[in-house]
Amino acid sequence: MKSMPCLVLALCLTAFGPGCGNNGGGTGAGAAQKKLRLAFVANSPDDFWSVVRLGCDTATRELGNVDLEFRFPVNPTVEAQQELLNNLVADGVDGIAVSPIDAESQTEFLNGVAAKTLLVCMDSDAEKSKRACFIGIDNVAAGKQAADLLKAALPAGGKIMVFASYLNAQNVKDRIQGLQAGLAGSQIQIVDVLADGAKGDVAQKNAQDALAKHPDLAGMDCLNGYQGAAILTAVRGAGKAGQVKVVCFDDSSDTLAGIAGGDVAGTILQSPNNFGYQTIVRMGKYLRGDNAELADQKILLPSQKLTKDKIVEFQAWRKTLLQNPKGEQK
Repeated sequence: MKSMPCLVLALCLTAFGPGCGNNGGGTGAGAAQKKLRLAFVANSPDDFWSVVRLGCDTATRELGNVDLEFRFPVNPTVEAQQELLNNLVADGVDGIAVSPIDAESQTEFLNGVAAKTLLVCMDSDAEKSKRACFIGIDNVAAGKQAADLLKAALPAGGKIMVFASYLNAQNVKDRIQGLQAGLAGSQIQIVDVLADGAKGDVAQKNAQDALAKHPDLAGMDCLNGYQGAAILTAVRGAGKAGQVKVVCFDDSSDTLAGIAGGDVAGTILQSPNNFGYQTIVRMGKYLRGDNAELADQKILLPSQKLTKDKIVEFQAWRKTLLQNPKGEQK
């Protein structure tokens, strides 16, 4: 793994590129004087989005003359998310960023949103929709990074269970694709992928049931951040902490503590603060006439592996970041 300074640098890098256009294109000269109303719609109430919001708030202050609506469905369903989007469109916002719960079933609906306002997908894409672009990590590559952690933790192979929020979310599909590709040729076997609807209690029950049904389970892979705490609770309750190798996603406090204590083999780091910052800054500049800000169909930000040997340095950096949210963009 890279040294911590390199890892932090990679997480802080931004992706600027030429090209692309979209529905609701730039507004041209004079647009910078217009007060913008932007909205961000998450896919769940998970704490991940609280850090994303820090970046969004930093971006609104930097842009100036911007109001931001940050929304999430308390009940994380397609219907609840689409109700939020409908209300924002009816309210006349200038642009919306969204992490779609079910890209395939929501495509037609998202096309209707994109016909009325600037639409950007963030974190999870809806490639077949008419969104302006996608901003987030390369989720296939992140799945391959998770496979690397599993292969290091299970050199002799074994059976693993995979945990996901929504099986139809594009980021989950991509992470599974990367995971399968990364494990190809190894002795690690994926028994099943268990969905939990972005609910930690369901994830914990899934893990408990998996441990009971498959006593020879060697590992567990979490594709979403909130699952780390749930899976750890289940593994510890079964007396198999450290024995069943756990790989997580994101940097929740429970996951980081698990890495430090040896109960988690590693995690895949995104950069949620930078996600929020990049998304809102680019949308604002685009709406004020700079079409290049959303020029690429996909704007990919880096993901990185984190293991115990770098946990102390990372936790110090993360504490500094949360105390100074704009620090990640410097």
